[in-house]
Amino acid sequence: MQIEFLLNGETVRAEGTPTRTLLDWLREDRGLRGTKEGCNEGDCGACTVMVTDERGARALNACILFLPQLAGKAVRTVEGIASPSGELHPVQRAMIDHHGSQCGFCTPGFVVSMAVAHLNGDRDHDTALAGNLCRCTGYAPIIRAAKMAASEPVPEWLRDTPPGAAPSGQTGVATAPGVGDPPAGEGWAGERPDAVDVPPTSVSPAPAPTANAPSTGETVGGAVSAVNPASPAAPIAVPSAPEFGHGAAFLPESADALADWYLRNPDATLIAGATDVGLWVTKALRDLPKVAFLNRAHDLARIEVTGDRIRFGAGATMTEVLAAVEGRFPSWAALIRRYGSQQVRNAATIGGNVANGSPIGDNPPALIALGATLHLRRGDARREMPLEEFFLAYGKQDRQPGEFVEAVTIPGSAPAFRVYKLSKRFDQDISAVCGGFDVTVADGIVTEVRIAFGGMAAIPKRAAKVEAALTGKSWSSESIATALPAFVEDFAPLSDMRASARYRLESAGGMLMRYFAETTGAETDIRRVAP
Repeated sequence: MQIEFLLNGETVRAEGTPTRTLLDWLREDRGLRGTKEGCNEGDCGACTVMVTDERGARALNACILFLPQLAGKAVRTVEGIASPSGELHPVQRAMIDHHGSQCGFCTPGFVVSMAVAHLNGDRDHDTALAGNLCRCTGYAPIIRAAKMAASEPVPEWLRDTPPGAAPSGQTGVATAPGVGDPPAGEGWAGERPDAVDVPPTSVSPAPAPTANAPSTGETVGGAVSAVNPASPAAPIAVPSAPEFGHGAAFLPESADALADWYLRNPDATLIAGATDVGLWVTKALRDLPKVAFLNRAHDLARIEVTGDRIRFGAGATMTEVLAAVEGRFPSWAALIRRYGSQQVRNAATIGGNVANGSPIGDNPPALIALGATLHLRRGDARREMPLEEFFLAYGKQDRQPGEFVEAVTIPGSAPAFRVYKLSKRFDQDISAVCGGFDVTVADGIVTEVRIAFGGMAAIPKRAAKVEAALTGKSWSSESIATALPAFVEDFAPLSDMRASARYRLESAGGMLMRYFAETTGAETDIRRVAP
């Protein structure tokens, strides 16, 4: 079975096993070797490509991007950044003018990341390029090049974003035509569903197409129509049968279709962004004979604000989650900016991060401290639970065969909420310790406490003994000091390459003291922590 997508402006067909990566296909089948293989795990950015669909233009890592995820999308590699006639993109000219390339291995990834940021009007160059590593230049000439190119207009040959697509920094899934009531069948039906009005509770509206961005495609049944400069526009077809290459792959168009199929195929692997599953294939060399790719189930990615609650569809990317929480939970937003790289955040989903159940995942401590509710679905049956009850033991969650994470709901506000992360590197690193805090104080007395940690146990876990030691006490430094010894009753952390057990315990206590200082304005002192 083949899929179709746009590659550098040309309609192409690809086939292979469901877990063949775009990087391998580009280099081996198409001879496009500008896209490099560095880490093969989504960390170095040498394989960065531009992917455009109804969610906007995004920088993604080709090394952990599987071919079926590209059905109906537009892909540009470094070979497609310049014009067909050879005219350089502004970022390419700037890289030359500012000597931004030395050995050159990382340069293609930098150029593509810069081109995506340029297209989206993103001037936060440090964040946009944090996922691209360079061992030669020291980054300064690259950043100067990005700043110089930022004032240049977007080249006409790159203005092929589909109408109504939201920029990558916005929450745009709920705004795409037809996503409110997508087809329930297995794959693309070939007909456009009736457009559904965006609910007023959607986080952000899609921007109207601008006059200087010519219309070069349309959303058809959730698939972007292919526009080949040498031929009329034709819709890109998505397989209607759940077969791709030599393995079984299903591309559901809705949560209903996924629920029906997964109930009948509970042994399948669900793939949303592939930022973790991709490493199962590229590093662990695992064979995944039956998979479902969820990125076309747009209703599964909707973010909605209803009353005093925010509901995140499991398929919402971390970039979209960041846009939704930035003004409400600045502490969580700061944490998300340290979640992988821009490329990883553009693919990784909040549901995947939770369902993975990692004891050092970044989001669970924050979500548990916020009192998040997890929504699970199995066929037509739905159930919900406090998020902390989902994690049972290392590698084990309260999820039945054929059941999947459908959404996560949190309160609309939590003024006292904070989350802190410690890691060896500031950017793009796994937590050694991550702690979430939300304490309610009335008349100087602690009435409710929610404290949760990652990296302190085999699962993300609440600090129940510490919470009990604080509840009913005055919100004071004396109460904090009294509660600190309870950490050893709650946690017995491991020592590993990221941190020692002692460091983790002392850091957890330090985070509580930091939280107290931040929420009360108390003076702090500096003390040496033993290694």
